[in-house]
Amino acid sequence: MVLAATRTVTLTIDGQQVTVPDGTTIWAAAKAAGIEIPVLCHDERYDPVGVCRMCVVDTGARVYAAACVRSCEDGMEVKTATPDVERSRATLTELLLADQPPASRDPKQTTTGDNELLALAQRYRVTRDGRLPLSTGRGTDSSNPVIAVDHDACILCDRCVRACDDIQGNDVIGRSGKGSATRIAFDLNDPMGNSSCVTCGECVAACPTGALTNKPIHDVPIRPRAELKQVDSVCPYCGVGCALTYHVDTERGAIAYAEGRDQPGSQSRLCVKGRYGWDYAASPQRLTTPLIRRESAYPRGPLSADVRGEMNRPPGENGGRPAGDGRKGGKEGERRRRRRPGGLVDYAEVLPHFREATWEEALELVARRLTEIYADGGPGAIAGFGSAKCSNEEAYLFQKLIRTGFHTNNVDHCTRLCHASSVAALFEGIGSGAVSTTYGDVVNSDVAIVTGSNPTANHPVASSFFKQARRNGTTIIYVDPRADKMSDHADIYCQIRPGTDVAFYNGLMHEVIRLGLTDGDFIARRTSNYEALAATVADYPPERAEQITGVPADVIRRVARAWGGARAGVIFWGMGISQHTTGTDNARCLIAMCSITGNVGRPGTGLHPLRGQNNVQGASDMGLIPMFYPDYKKADDPEVRARFEGVWGTPDLDPKRGLTVTEIIGSVLKGGVRGMYMMGENPFLSDPNINKVRRALSALEFLVVQDIFLTETAEFADVILPASSYLEKDGTYTNTDRRVQLGRKVLDLPGQARVDWEVIQDIANRIGLDWNYASAREIFDEIVSVMPSYANLSYDNLGLTGKLYPNPDPEHSDGTVVMFGERFNTDDGLAHLVPAEWLPAKELPSPEYPFVLNTGRLLQHWHTGSMTRRSFALDAISPRAEVYVNPDDAEELGLADGDMARVTSRRGTIELATRVSHREARGNCFIPFHFREAAANLLTIDEIDPFGKIPEFKFCAVRIEPVPAGDR
Repeated sequence: MVLAATRTVTLTIDGQQVTVPDGTTIWAAAKAAGIEIPVLCHDERYDPVGVCRMCVVDTGARVYAAACVRSCEDGMEVKTATPDVERSRATLTELLLADQPPASRDPKQTTTGDNELLALAQRYRVTRDGRLPLSTGRGTDSSNPVIAVDHDACILCDRCVRACDDIQGNDVIGRSGKGSATRIAFDLNDPMGNSSCVTCGECVAACPTGALTNKPIHDVPIRPRAELKQVDSVCPYCGVGCALTYHVDTERGAIAYAEGRDQPGSQSRLCVKGRYGWDYAASPQRLTTPLIRRESAYPRGPLSADVRGEMNRPPGENGGRPAGDGRKGGKEGERRRRRRPGGLVDYAEVLPHFREATWEEALELVARRLTEIYADGGPGAIAGFGSAKCSNEEAYLFQKLIRTGFHTNNVDHCTRLCHASSVAALFEGIGSGAVSTTYGDVVNSDVAIVTGSNPTANHPVASSFFKQARRNGTTIIYVDPRADKMSDHADIYCQIRPGTDVAFYNGLMHEVIRLGLTDGDFIARRTSNYEALAATVADYPPERAEQITGVPADVIRRVARAWGGARAGVIFWGMGISQHTTGTDNARCLIAMCSITGNVGRPGTGLHPLRGQNNVQGASDMGLIPMFYPDYKKADDPEVRARFEGVWGTPDLDPKRGLTVTEIIGSVLKGGVRGMYMMGENPFLSDPNINKVRRALSALEFLVVQDIFLTETAEFADVILPASSYLEKDGTYTNTDRRVQLGRKVLDLPGQARVDWEVIQDIANRIGLDWNYASAREIFDEIVSVMPSYANLSYDNLGLTGKLYPNPDPEHSDGTVVMFGERFNTDDGLAHLVPAEWLPAKELPSPEYPFVLNTGRLLQHWHTGSMTRRSFALDAISPRAEVYVNPDDAEELGLADGDMARVTSRRGTIELATRVSHREARGNCFIPFHFREAAANLLTIDEIDPFGKIPEFKFCAVRIEPVPAGDR
């Protein structure tokens, strides 16, 4: 088929002949020709509305045309800056300026670089002449902790409305009032801080005046850009890896504010954590000097009452409560009553058990003790936990240290707790653990399934692309036990029962096959084992799937028709798929769903497990996992081992796969692993069944913790090493899209804290390795030399936007968006379809424990809270632990919103506030895992998926009851 050429039009703009595609606006055509037309209401990222009339131009017609909405026409002659046009703009500027509030009320008015109205006033030499009174009728709003609203400075350009709607898809801002009382409104004219606003700050970035401004954080003034240093970096939170610019007050050594910047994956967008959650790095609780445990603090164990668990004993021990509790006026009851706001480790309680040390003394002790344990117990006695918060370079050196210094593959990180089962299924099915397309490719999809994920909280910027795609015609199908905010943006929402994913997707595939909606050619050419898959799903008609999942059979049929009939379909999933004992089976079903319909290897199709941490993809790529060397080369493959022995100059690398995070904890309790090095991990709160983790950490012979704060895990350490936040170092990070980006140093290290890779190198040299890396760049060069997937990448060609891997030509290409166009990475190039039978969860509800507990993240917080609970904005917006309960369940339990509830599993009890939530199904409850004072993982079970070795975080049985008034 021959495609018709795009029709073009030719016109003249200020005497310059311009040819553009038909439909191009005059404003866009002028910009492309290098001609500036001033605007106030317009931004090319939004749909044009033409309300401010600042962009009017002379087209020879009776009236001037708004350039942002008027399309170009063949033969049109446009004049953009005639004396009359400029006079019109000057008059309009003067009118808009007439009732603006004084500059003292607005930090944007300190620089015309931020206040576009003042910039125009300066351009047209107009000032407020005092003939009109200052506008004071619409008022101000300071209810949001980090955004100030000055309605009197608003010119009703609606840019904030379109930023909220068109870009972020949050639909919070509109207009209220009439005439001169008209103003922007949040929800039903609520104060911003009380509305459904998620504080992404997109409206602040969009506002051309001082109506919406950032408030200073920690009294660091927001000064003109010219007075601040700009550092381009990436966000340290989720796997989206948004590009941003930090504006640094060098006199104070502090960040004044952050802004999104253009990059293909984030397109200048940020969420609340990226825009306002960076101040944790300047917390006065930063570790700044090495610490060694005092002799009086042995035998090793937790040092605070909270971490000892005295308030959270399992049922059966003193009736589930300590002997000296709040009812009897004991000491622990008093601690309960005066519990610290924020729920952080009590430094005053813990630090006296450590003494300050020099780096030399601390590193010598670390090297000596780990070497002694290795010499006595062999490779199996040593293990390391690395971090997906650290850079690629640090992850690479950490796993290299454990493997070459202690000859063991017992090295892992938090991928074991998030997407290990997804990676296991992907390697088995398509030969690669990486995503097959980017989340932005959803623009090319006509159907997208989002399952087991709440991207509006977990990956907010990615979710904005999903919401935009829906507005542009993509059908969004959302599948999850919780009707969280993504369900509000879905065309079809399927509220499945927890743990029934396999039955649901088998039911879908049953219908797709029955209706003949499979891609027979793709199945024949590019898959194996289809017959076995078809035979298995034949036993899951929609009626049976409904009985298991609770999703009506007609809805299952509707989803099957939509998916099977899609020209291009993509599946995004999160930890609601992976964090189950059947997580690998869940992911196997998704792989089969895409494969039997041919939805892999083309634009708008594919498999995308949304990565949790900012560098979990990169850390896994670097080999920070027990079964793979860098680039996912099998650790138990003799040829692979021989290659790395040669590259690293180290003989006798471990011939066996190592232990995973959960297996290492079990090994410690059995006397296997005796010495551990933990960098940036906090397993006390992040691992399941805290009671078991507490016993394991106490049982270690030696533990060194390298971190930026005194974490719960650090209470068990023999040595604590003060490390660097990502803001204090250079390095690369790889996001969920496979985009490798540069993170740049923004702030100086506090006190004696050191960059993590330098600490790793010092330990390596003290145990007999000869490492001489001079920079993170030098380490990255070595990474590229041993990892074919990263071939051709370098610090120099990553630039400001990073590059996707694989990338055959990074000098001229952004990299490979869609993978597996011709073959998969399996040995035979085929997708291996693996049928799965539905199995119930390991711990089902009972009369004693009738509720199903689900755990996860909140938008404002991150994992164990060590960063976000030290961020002013994030902790102010979401300061307390809550259990989310269905309204009918809450009524039956006698709980109202805000009441204290006691949640108990077979492993322990926690107390926290009740949040009555229509987003929970009956019989289910949800607890975020960020709050140590109500640690969700005290309740969770430590059963694991047999393939991915990932724990069952998403399903355990609990009971809920009100806390008696006398116990609160």
